[in-house]
Amino acid sequence: MSIWWSLHLRREAASVPLARRLLLGTMETAGVDPDISFDLSVALSEACANAVEHAGSATGYCVTALIDGDCCRIEVADSGPGSSRDRTPEFDRMSEFDRKPDWVLHPARPLTHRGQYAEHGRGLFLIEALVDHVRFHDRPGHGTVVSFDKMLKWRDDALLKAS
Repeated sequence: MSIWWSLHLRREAASVPLARRLLLGTMETAGVDPDISFDLSVALSEACANAVEHAGSATGYCVTALIDGDCCRIEVADSGPGSSRDRTPEFDRMSEFDRKPDWVLHPARPLTHRGQYAEHGRGLFLIEALVDHVRFHDRPGHGTVVSFDKMLKWRDDALLKAS
């Protein structure tokens, strides 16, 4: 069994806790382990906060979540101008997971890897630390998509537990 949902949200700070609460409620109802749910909710909050803060003139953004078997995939997409930041070779790797150009796969790594004390930019590092895989797709002139996956652990009373 699998479930998915999609939200179209205004680019307002109040949308971030709304998305987080919907995710947490879904995870609780499905029977996902609370620690996994918490990690995903923090990652989602950071991705939504980035969309709210950095999407330029876009009026909204979209959040999609999918639980399929033992994996949860979340995608946050905005329609802003996209990023103009310089990209490192690490950011330009092609994902073996998606096999699509410009998608990036980052294995999760500890925050101490880079700039944990920087005032800005910690959100992406938090996401990387909390999930199993992260993909960043920059669409210059059309926005940015952040997609991440995490393997799920289930409570004993889980309704959606993969067989």
